[in-house]
Amino acid sequence: MNLLPPTDDIPTPPTRRQGCLRATGITTLALLTAADPLIAVAGGKTLWPVLLVLSLGLAAVVWPSARQPMWLTPQLRTAVPAGVSLALTAVAATSERIRTLGPGEVAVLLCLLLIAVRTCSPRWAWLCAVLTGGAILGVLLRFHDVIVKEDALLFALPLALLTGVFAGLGGYLRSMDHRRGVAVAETRRAERLAMAADLHDFVAHHVTGIMVQTQMARMMAATEPGRLDPVLAGIEQAAAQALQSMRVTVGLLRGGPQETALLDPSHNRSMGDLTTLAELVDGFGGPTGPKAELHGDTSVPRNLPHEVQAAAYRIVQEALTNVRRHAADASEVTVALAHADNTLCVTVHDNGRGGAQMPYAARGGGFGIVGLTERVTALGGTLHAGPRDDHGWEVVALLPTARRAD
Repeated sequence: MNLLPPTDDIPTPPTRRQGCLRATGITTLALLTAADPLIAVAGGKTLWPVLLVLSLGLAAVVWPSARQPMWLTPQLRTAVPAGVSLALTAVAATSERIRTLGPGEVAVLLCLLLIAVRTCSPRWAWLCAVLTGGAILGVLLRFHDVIVKEDALLFALPLALLTGVFAGLGGYLRSMDHRRGVAVAETRRAERLAMAADLHDFVAHHVTGIMVQTQMARMMAATEPGRLDPVLAGIEQAAAQALQSMRVTVGLLRGGPQETALLDPSHNRSMGDLTTLAELVDGFGGPTGPKAELHGDTSVPRNLPHEVQAAAYRIVQEALTNVRRHAADASEVTVALAHADNTLCVTVHDNGRGGAQMPYAARGGGFGIVGLTERVTALGGTLHAGPRDDHGWEVVALLPTARRAD
């Protein structure tokens, strides 16, 4: 039976167990509905009203939500069969030929009640549930003369209990769907924020380098044109790396065929970890920029958790980008790594005095430090960024390296 809500926003392929349960449910419902025409024929009743109710109800229950047309809303697919059943009950009170009832109609209406409570919009859920529940309890009125002679509770109580159970199950599944939707939305938001942070870290770093080297090339064009080639080569390389970073991020957001490869840890390692940190620092200054040195303590293990290595790489990358933006007069930049007491200490400091030659719009809005603080805090570490005692600026991050238990 198709009791699942539409999955356009939250696509989840059915598991083998779900497929078996659905097939079992459809088979059981088909067997129950097959009994209704037999009961009608055996009692000499008119057959077409029974077939009409069952065909509408089965179509509403079994029709896959993913393939239903836009106009076939949950409230329509539950209200129409329930309304036809109520109409049949009203006519059966005056016509003996139509007065019939079988287990199939009751089973279909119970499934529709579950669907109404689970999938209808909040504005329509109560109305459709009352309409469908009324149709279920109303079938007893087709035999009011028999019920009056017998004990009414003998007939009404089991049906009322089944109605309450299916309505409660629909409400429970609705709450589970809502929780799952909220969890999926939060997960997607967190993933997109992480991707946005990565995109900012990589692209801002490369684009800032392009801007600085372009400014240098413009100055050298008039005085030292012979030295332009290394600068232009650096601009080309930075542009290619920025495009690659954007291509990777867009591929992750689109979720295409390469998503699995992009999410592979080995691929992510190539995007930034301690093994590529030396290349980042060596390529910072270029032919005309400040000299950058990396001091790696021998105490730093090589098998640190990847999330710690990635965070260390991003910290250094953002710090170097900020040197280009806010300390263009710096002549020396030092990057140091040390490890003690299960903590990786990452330090980046420069000797600049705050000279910025870049346009105001290119100096950033503080999102890099905010993103780094969130990344470091999520790992249980601390981040400090501020002026040094003499002159210059420093960024110090302490990252726990012991894996935390989930």
